[in-house]
Amino acid sequence: MIHAAEGGAGILFPIWQEMLIGAIAFGLLCFVLIKFVFPVMEKTFEARVDAIEGGIERAERAQEEANQTLEEYRRKLATAQEEAAAIRDEARADAVAAKEEILVSAREEANRIIAAGHAQVEASRQQLVRELRSEVGNLAVDLAGKIIGQRLAGDADTTATVDQFLAQIADETAETSGAR
Repeated sequence: MIHAAEGGAGILFPIWQEMLIGAIAFGLLCFVLIKFVFPVMEKTFEARVDAIEGGIERAERAQEEANQTLEEYRRKLATAQEEAAAIRDEARADAVAAKEEILVSAREEANRIIAAGHAQVEASRQQLVRELRSEVGNLAVDLAGKIIGQRLAGDADTTATVDQFLAQIADETAETSGAR
């Protein structure tokens, strides 16, 4: 066997007292680690595992809530789009109805204006015919008076004669127009 140069113990076999002190120190170190350090480390690891697993669970719950909220928003958006389409359709229908109402009102107003214009033209024509009859009658009486050389009878007789003459002319004109 190999002996140490001075101590006489072998290199392969250390001194037993050092071995005993080393073994006691190692046992004491293991006892302290097992009794005090490992439980604290175990609690820390469990806390981290719980935090990680809890975080995962919270993330999964948050993801599920986000999915539910997204689905709810999509349903609300679809409902809002349907309501908007209904409102647009209703507005279009109202616009068409209003347009038709305005057109009917405008046609009625145009017909009323045209009828009023016709009535006014007819009234003006009647007034003009009366004025022309009176003027033609006066001119005819004046002309006849100048031809005869004297003033003709009273205004009432003259007016009646002129009216009768003009009525005869109007009847003849109407017959001629009807024959064509």
